Amino acid sequence: MRTVDPVKHEEKRIEILAAAGRCFAKSGFQGATIAQICAEAKISPGHLYHYFANKQAIVGAITGAGLDYARSRFAAMAEGSDPIASVLEEVDRLSAHNRKGAPGVLLEILAAAARNAAIRRTLQEQSQAMRSLLAEFLREGQARGMIDPDLDADAAAAVLISLIDGSKALSIRAPELDTARSSKVLETMITRLLSPPTSKPNRHTLS
Repeated sequence: MRTVDPVKHEEKRIEILAAAGRCFAKSGFQGATIAQICAEAKISPGHLYHYFANKQAIVGAITGAGLDYARSRFAAMAEGSDPIASVLEEVDRLSAHNRKGAPGVLLEILAAAARNAAIRRTLQEQSQAMRSLLAEFLREGQARGMIDPDLDADAAAAVLISLIDGSKALSIRAPELDTARSSKVLETMITRLLSPPTSKPNRHTLS
């Protein structure tokens, strides 16, 4: 029996997911075919099916990889002395990453979820796990007196994630808008949302 090298297997799996992401961003979830993904990944369809049963499985793996990465990022953020500053630094990091590429993959997955019940369930499950991670991070900040104690951590987590995801589409909705300007506004909004009442920024500083 052939022995599978787990390291090489995972490396190839990641390569396939990256190739699929590029195809989804370029052709859309519906338009991207297994043949296109295989061509992008430089493998045969038979080889791909050793890793993923179908495109739905690929989407699940993409969102799962995002959740795994989020866990590592939240662990790093928890080590910071200021939870709000940690959130803002992460938003800046994500914004810089998004400027290097189009937000096509996220939008395509959301569009696919609207049409496909199985993908929608997968996305909802991953989103719930992501919100739970962020909500726990916010509650820890509340316990330390550094985040508004009256804030509903679960609802705030959902709003924050939607706000950050929505900002990824700004390049499509308002391509003329300066990214530094929009990032500053997003930073101010998040700071106001999370800050304890005694340290809420002046409402006239939003620009």
